[in-house]
Amino acid sequence: MAWKWNGVEPDLYCSICQDTFRDPGILFCSHSFCRSCMESCLHGKDILECPLCMKSRKVAPKPEVICRLHGEKFKLFCVEHREPLCLVCQHSDEHAGHRFKPISEVAEGQKKVLRKALGPLQQKLKVFREEKGNLNETVKHVKLQAEQTEGRIREQFRKLRLFLQREEDTRIAALRTEESKKIQKLNLKIDALNKEIAALSRSINQTEGMLKAEDALLLLKFKTAVQTLRQRPLLDDPQPVSGALIDVAKHLGNLPFNIWNKMKHLVSYTPVVLDPNTANFELILSEDLTRLRCGQKQNLPDNPERFDFFRIVLGSEGFMSGIYSWDVDVGENTDWFVGVASQGVQRKGIHPTRLWRIGCLDGEYVARALSEPSLVLSPVGKLSRIRVLLDWNRGKLLFLDLDTNTLIHTFSYTFTEKLFPYFNTLNETPLKIIPEKFFENLNENQAPSGGGEKQKTQPTQTGFLTDWGSGRQKLT
Repeated sequence: MAWKWNGVEPDLYCSICQDTFRDPGILFCSHSFCRSCMESCLHGKDILECPLCMKSRKVAPKPEVICRLHGEKFKLFCVEHREPLCLVCQHSDEHAGHRFKPISEVAEGQKKVLRKALGPLQQKLKVFREEKGNLNETVKHVKLQAEQTEGRIREQFRKLRLFLQREEDTRIAALRTEESKKIQKLNLKIDALNKEIAALSRSINQTEGMLKAEDALLLLKFKTAVQTLRQRPLLDDPQPVSGALIDVAKHLGNLPFNIWNKMKHLVSYTPVVLDPNTANFELILSEDLTRLRCGQKQNLPDNPERFDFFRIVLGSEGFMSGIYSWDVDVGENTDWFVGVASQGVQRKGIHPTRLWRIGCLDGEYVARALSEPSLVLSPVGKLSRIRVLLDWNRGKLLFLDLDTNTLIHTFSYTFTEKLFPYFNTLNETPLKIIPEKFFENLNENQAPSGGGEKQKTQPTQTGFLTDWGSGRQKLT
């Protein structure tokens, strides 16, 4: 799904038809209009007057293309010599016994050849312009993300009044550096598109100019024009820029915890941070990226990382080894899934395979793995708070009911890819990732470092390894 422009850029706007340029042309005063608009306004006039600045210039008559030998207009076309002739040339010895055709008939055939050769260039120009528009909107979104992220960072710092100003400035600088790099990367792509658009536009404008020229002039330059068009390489269609958006989760995820080394006060730690760049258009995430709910469709870029059909969002960090756990409060919600997704999960369309999850659907609790049929579950009671436990190395994914301390379901699979926490909801009431408090059990070496870098959810293993080990025989 292409992301459409919200408005028209001023330099693409024709003041005559009040619309974007179609086959633009430029007047002697440097003002640009649609070529058809100019011809309509100036048709039959001896004085060429700009509709915008009213500057005028006398229109020079088009020079006639005539035979250099006899001073006559070209009327015929020599089939053998492939050149236009006047009526006098027809009777010369040089063209004795040759076949002749009306010049207008031959010119029309050559125009068809040019139009056919012009088609791929026009289509390619359209594709490049659309992609440029998408990239321009992505730049705007990156700037908006940076602005919103900065505001949330500052709000966190306002709540933590005792935190050093230097720490705040460091994190803002990291955000600005990423913004600059991301925008620079996008601008490089835009510059490349601008060059290709300009080259295609020149070729198209030159060819269209020939199509409107005198038939004889067209025939004289036809061979060169066709060779130029056919030799013009058509580059591959531009591809969306993956990873172009601000990594919001890196800057906002666990922000209070990441500054814990300098202020060990009442700070909560969330083992999973949601990645807004993966969130479906209808998912609304909380500012701290720990809650999600279904809402109205948002105007967001359809970047490669985003799920475009199901209401899915992934955690910002994936796991390739080790043991990890996170707790989810599903509350009274009735349509939801939680679990893990592999790095290669399909994000576009209606078949997001490579998932292992449990959930509530049509009033039933079910478990689903990959493309296998759903398995109906029978928990002890209504599920409200769920612990997801991933043991990547042993190929185990467990779901436990925190309210009854019972096992809900276990998936066994030999994992080969990085796995990401997975969430899916159709409810307006949020699903919540439950924060943890464990300062009394955490020493200095276990605390994540600052600087906005992503941290593994290693702290969750401290208290859970014992539980997982002691319950191992009972649960397997």
